[in-house]
Amino acid sequence: MRSVIRFTFILALMAANPLYAADEAFSRFIGEVKLEAKKNGISAPYLQALEALTPDPEVLRLAARQPEYVKPIWSYLVHMVTPNRLTLGREQLQQREAFLEQLEEKYGVPRTILVAIWGVETNYGSHKGSHSVLQALATLGYTGKRADFGRQQLLSALKILQSGDVALKDFKGSWAGAMGHTQFIPTTYEGYAADGTGDGVRDIWTEPKDALASTANYLNRMGWKRDLPWGFEVQVPSDMDFALAKLKQPKPAAFWRDKGVRVASRALVDDLGDDLGDMSLFAPAGVRGPVFLVTKNFGALLRYNTAPAYALAVAHLSQRFLGAAAFATDWPMADRPLLPDEISDMQRALMANGFDAGGVDGVLGSQTRAAVRQYQKARGLAVDGYATPGILMQLRQAK
Repeated sequence: MRSVIRFTFILALMAANPLYAADEAFSRFIGEVKLEAKKNGISAPYLQALEALTPDPEVLRLAARQPEYVKPIWSYLVHMVTPNRLTLGREQLQQREAFLEQLEEKYGVPRTILVAIWGVETNYGSHKGSHSVLQALATLGYTGKRADFGRQQLLSALKILQSGDVALKDFKGSWAGAMGHTQFIPTTYEGYAADGTGDGVRDIWTEPKDALASTANYLNRMGWKRDLPWGFEVQVPSDMDFALAKLKQPKPAAFWRDKGVRVASRALVDDLGDDLGDMSLFAPAGVRGPVFLVTKNFGALLRYNTAPAYALAVAHLSQRFLGAAAFATDWPMADRPLLPDEISDMQRALMANGFDAGGVDGVLGSQTRAAVRQYQKARGLAVDGYATPGILMQLRQAK
């Protein structure tokens, strides 16, 4: 009873602040969520937490500029795989060796992958996020492209709050509502959070062991295969058909061998053996950058975060912990990525020249890349679907 009284008192203080006055659309959204949450068994004190919320403009700004998608992949990797992150990660691997060995044995996920996720997500707990989880999710839920996600996660967050796993004052996370040392969203927490200490509590917010165990459990449930590498850098022939570079269309090792694909570093894998299972060709910078074959374990990383740049950062950092070198092929660092308005311009120009880009939305999706490949083939260029300012200039001139 005392906790409920204290909780209600905090809410009253928050509601008294004029900054918490919500606009009409937001108020309607909160009302709908309250009705649904009540049907799901959320009690009155926790429903009242919603009344104190307002939209957060910072959340909307950050949602439009996720670094995994906005930055060139090489800039993102430089930002994530830093000397400091390497040093701190190696220290964590040494300090937590016995515990990480237990997780590796139980779940089959390498300790280096777990620590790399911890490092990429929050720099080993130093940047867990200071946004109110409820406010961030309510902001995402009432408007925009992520509305369905925000609504679903907000309802899940209320269940977590009512369960007593975390207090309202500690219910902090990222702008997207990701929480704790390894940044679980609420539904992922509900389904996969694990107790790494044996105390009966799944405290991913303040206990690294619980967060690491939760991450191991999640990857295991997402299909991580024990003793299978995430992938490796490869060399491809000069006439490689980059239309085959699709993460969702894996092929057997024999297929890639027949195409002339070879492992770039013998230190990683002896050969493209059939025991590696089906693999996908991943060429994030086209013909001029590093190219990879990735296994189903890379797919498990994509279940953690759907951005391929994120999965590659985690995978590469995990290898660097063990002393692996940087990439065998240099990234095209001088290339400038196209801005959204330029991508829209390219899509218009492609369609004006008879190449179906799938519409104009400012996003380099699979259909736009396919149209770029068609244009490259027609012009006798390297067919990799990699959109550059140079190709945009050519298209403008052709138009």
